[in-house]
Amino acid sequence: MEKVDAHQHFWKFDPVKDSWITEEMEVIRHDFLPHDLKPLLDANGINSCIAVQADQSEKETDFLLSLAAENDFIKGVVGWTDLCAENIHERLDYYSQFPLLKGFRHILQAEPVEFFLKPEFQRGLAALKFYGFTYDILVYPHQLPVTLNLIHGVIPDLIREQPFAIDHLAKPDIKNGAFNGWEANIKELAAHENVYCKLSGMVTEADLNNWKKEDIYPFMDKVLQYFGPERLMFGSDWPVCQLAADYSMVCGLVKEYLNKLSVREQEMIWGRNAALFYNL
Repeated sequence: MEKVDAHQHFWKFDPVKDSWITEEMEVIRHDFLPHDLKPLLDANGINSCIAVQADQSEKETDFLLSLAAENDFIKGVVGWTDLCAENIHERLDYYSQFPLLKGFRHILQAEPVEFFLKPEFQRGLAALKFYGFTYDILVYPHQLPVTLNLIHGVIPDLIREQPFAIDHLAKPDIKNGAFNGWEANIKELAAHENVYCKLSGMVTEADLNNWKKEDIYPFMDKVLQYFGPERLMFGSDWPVCQLAADYSMVCGLVKEYLNKLSVREQEMIWGRNAALFYNL
């Protein structure tokens, strides 16, 4: 079975650039590079990975592309460029020369609702389709209504055909078992066939020190019900996951859950869907 980790990060830790990594997150306040990840992939039968941006700069995109060029197990990069830029087509045209660059992400969870509604952002989002780029959506549950506004088609003909991936199940409040304000919107998002969802970032939305599978599986049940095995992808969210669990624990959590599915369905979630979505 070909297995792909569809969501992980690399960085050279800088306390200024990476200010979101606070002192309470000591376990991830250092460098995480391909030589750190490769043994973990091998130990868990993961063949390849997608490196996702953690810093909002084109320097970050170039950094990840350089790592991918040097490490053949990094099969794709989700980078960053300013989608609000006036010269967005010029930037996307430039990045289209890099076959390992699969798509882009902006850390929308840190933005106000007004950002989603900016014509410049919507124009940039709509431009991705012309270059074959995907878009990863990183939001909190309270931002899902305005996310739906985008997906429904602020620019209908373009957005409806744009491949989207919801990161981390849109960060539901697993710790408190709160489905309200999340489930209905996730169901509505899943009704759009161009929207996928990553089984990632779950342990860090649970109780970091005392999480258990019984807290997390009900939320996995919902995305499996709504997206189906055809539009779910496994992602470790390494090294951020280490705030709550090591790499093997994350893999084990998902593996145990997926055991109830057919071999074909498991293969989809472990790798085939990521290969399709990111055109690996």
